[in-house]
Amino acid sequence: MVRPLMMVSMMALTAALAGCQTAGTTGDIQVDPGAVAAIAASEAMTPIPLDIHTYAQPNVARVTHVALDLTADFETRSLGGTATLNIAAQPGATEIVLDARNLDIQSITDAEGRALRFTEGRDDPILGHALTVQIGTARKIIITYFTRPDAAALQWLTPAQTAGGQQPYMFSQGQAILTRTWVPTQDSPGIRQTWEATITVPSDLAVVMSAESLTPRGEPGPNNQKRWRFAMTNPVPPYLIAIGVGEVAFQAIDERTGVWTEPSRLHAAHDEMVPTAAMVDAAEALYGPYRWGRYDLLILPPSFPFGGMENPRMTFATPTIIAGDRSLVSLVAHELAHSWSGNLVTNATWADFWLNEGFTVYFENRIMEATEGRDRALMLQSLGWGDLQDTLASLPPADTRLKLDLAGRDPDEGLTDIAYEKGAAFLRTIERIVGREKFDAWLTGYFERNAFRPMTTELFLEDIRTHLVTTRALEDQLMMDAWIYQPGMPSNWQPPVSDAFAPVDAAALTFADGGPASAIPWASWSTQERQRFLAWRPPVPPASGRWFNDAQLADLETTLNLRQEGNAELVFAWLDIAVQHRYQPAVPTLERFLTTQGRRKFVLPLFTSLWGQAEWGRPIATRLYAEARPGYHPVTTNSVDAVVGRPQ
Repeated sequence: MVRPLMMVSMMALTAALAGCQTAGTTGDIQVDPGAVAAIAASEAMTPIPLDIHTYAQPNVARVTHVALDLTADFETRSLGGTATLNIAAQPGATEIVLDARNLDIQSITDAEGRALRFTEGRDDPILGHALTVQIGTARKIIITYFTRPDAAALQWLTPAQTAGGQQPYMFSQGQAILTRTWVPTQDSPGIRQTWEATITVPSDLAVVMSAESLTPRGEPGPNNQKRWRFAMTNPVPPYLIAIGVGEVAFQAIDERTGVWTEPSRLHAAHDEMVPTAAMVDAAEALYGPYRWGRYDLLILPPSFPFGGMENPRMTFATPTIIAGDRSLVSLVAHELAHSWSGNLVTNATWADFWLNEGFTVYFENRIMEATEGRDRALMLQSLGWGDLQDTLASLPPADTRLKLDLAGRDPDEGLTDIAYEKGAAFLRTIERIVGREKFDAWLTGYFERNAFRPMTTELFLEDIRTHLVTTRALEDQLMMDAWIYQPGMPSNWQPPVSDAFAPVDAAALTFADGGPASAIPWASWSTQERQRFLAWRPPVPPASGRWFNDAQLADLETTLNLRQEGNAELVFAWLDIAVQHRYQPAVPTLERFLTTQGRRKFVLPLFTSLWGQAEWGRPIATRLYAEARPGYHPVTTNSVDAVVGRPQ
């Protein structure tokens, strides 16, 4: 049974939130009572863990609510306006420290318009700088500012970079610590904040955000523009504040799910995303009510750097998941699962990132099992396990621990398959040993007990030892400390086994031994079986480092029609083979792939592999990156720049 939501007016909500500013209203909205309680706790200055990736001192003074009033200027590639911050503080606190990076701060005042003194600290290339405001007794401040064209969270696209070709587009990507490049706030996952926004844009564009829309069709704004208003009444970490502006249209899937994207792509996107409604039902049946109202998807232009981003109420997703056969919708299951693991219970610091992603990969697979069956779930587990083995082999041992040391490092460095797949393997190990029924009961309670709270590894251990692992014998079996704090894999790990992959591996071995590609039953295989085939390698690499000769690669490319393949996962898997073998005929496919999408999962490994191919690959990498880089999001270019170098 879904927990009932209170219906209150915005005026009543204002009182319930103990002084947090709220948006103007066009009627009643739904408010989760857990959210109200969580904000009350933060207003009382409940101590939260400290985060090395913020300048904030949240146990002295912290932001509890952000109200944005911004105008998008596509000519200058800038957002400009105000951010009004509500503050909770210890008695006697007279200053608050915020995070900022590449922002032009014009002024800071209190709620009555009186100027407040502020200082901006020395810039750090990763963290930006501290913005310290002398607030005195003020508990609401108004910051007037502009973003810069190089704000790392924002990408401004020309009409030519969109599907429609007529209107510009802008979107944000805040994780991990990029929100500070467009919102001056305390940019830490442990400092949860409610928020609202008024966004003014050209009249022929629409705005979507990761919040409830209060003006679904917009409203008249100044200078013949349109204004769009939003409110998020659940407290969220700042990296989940997200915006998209462009020529977008909507089509519902059911009463609480739907798809936004450019009009010319809406039919295909909607058809691909139809399983979303069943996934929401399955997720709720597993671990309790979905607590965010709607669950919609925004399918972005190809430059979006991630597969998906779990922004509340509005998952942002790459168009590379539109395969035409719904074979890649596990990505939607992943982002949906984040509505519990990540959005509801959030890692307090980026060293604890596995608490977001390990739980989510586990939960994603349970959703896929419920909606697509056990065989499909096992195939996905097995593919993830293969990715994990590659990651374990490529990272220094210290970075294969779940609890990471990220001191002095960009938290993006923790976004590896250790957090995702080792974290999920850890949870599957617990499930296997204690039994699914007991594990599910604990996990449901974990989400309920810790809703709207920042979570650390140590708090996770305290919770599971209190509510599930209550004997020394069970503790010894689970080896939890080894999983979390030691490198590599503990001795109690067990790889997932998919019987469906046995004939795939046999076909791959036959081909590697010289069999023809025509013998491969490609047409009858699922996408996951095809991924497995292309990822297969002989157990002992040949001395030459080449598993196949050019004739075999040509046979594979032609027979499987890989030059015309439209499934991005399969194209990537094929190009990974081609680059490692310096297979020149695949270079046109490589060029097309790297210049038409910017998903970092695909782009970074291919450029890294090219760069590792010395005199053959480096000239190709340099040429292609100079061409492709202007179309990539800063999240992607920051990573590839470190490999190839920034084009001159």
